[in-house]
Amino acid sequence: MVEILQKDGTWAFEGDAIRIVPGWDKGVHAARQTLGELTVPLTAVAGISFEPGRKGGRLRLQLRHGADPLTRASGGRLPDAADPYQLSVDASVADVAGYLVDEVRQALLLDQVPSGPVDRYLLPGPAVPLSVSAGDGTVHFDGEHVRLEWNWKTDEDKRAAGPTVLPLAEIHGVEWRPSAGLENGCLRFTTAGGPSRLPAKRDPHAVELYGFKKDPLMALVAAAVTARLPHPSGRSEPAAPLPASSPVQQLEAAAPEAAETGADHDTLLRRLRELGELRHAGVLTEEEFAAAKQAILRRF
Repeated sequence: MVEILQKDGTWAFEGDAIRIVPGWDKGVHAARQTLGELTVPLTAVAGISFEPGRKGGRLRLQLRHGADPLTRASGGRLPDAADPYQLSVDASVADVAGYLVDEVRQALLLDQVPSGPVDRYLLPGPAVPLSVSAGDGTVHFDGEHVRLEWNWKTDEDKRAAGPTVLPLAEIHGVEWRPSAGLENGCLRFTTAGGPSRLPAKRDPHAVELYGFKKDPLMALVAAAVTARLPHPSGRSEPAAPLPASSPVQQLEAAAPEAAETGADHDTLLRRLRELGELRHAGVLTEEEFAAAKQAILRRF
């Protein structure tokens, strides 16, 4: 077993799983402390890396697409401090971090674990019951019902309608979106009627988020609900089309064009590098990256 103990948390590789325990230092994000200990099976891992820095470095765990309800619910948009699949490492244990990376990679190779998507969740999602207050409301989820209650910051008409109670059987989807720039974020539940056209501040099925530190806690609620909904690979309806001007569609359109004009593999490899740069810059979510990458790989 390889183990790294830091103020930020503990990672231990036990051969067939990586055990992640959040630290309890005052600087550890509340989202990670609330999520608690995770056991990530090796079959859910797509890759692992150690990024050295001036004062140590950072471990990053990449999961297979569709394996983790939290990654799916957050769309890869959790801030670094709230992301359980990252660990800040002191310079004194950088060599151990590198050794852990080598051990996990070797196990992935020996066990021939594929890095592609999966058709079921391999992690259970946050434990319930779960109650989180942030933005203009409080959300309670007991595994069967979602209850949304409002506070003094809630829009008057939305508050006047009283709490919203949604049985899990009536929830078709859940969206967590963090604040970005001057745009507030939200936690929104979709029912049989489809996505609401109302802004989150007036939608009785949504909590409006203002960009404060507790907002990522709402992603845990989204993940807990997501874990209990049908896995996306089992849904028959097609995915909603992306905007025509999105970077994903631009790259997907470029790939067939390259193939038709007889471009060699260097051209397609350049497209893949561009795709990776867009993901690293935060322009693409993990889902968008995976979809566009598959479209380009089909042209090889």
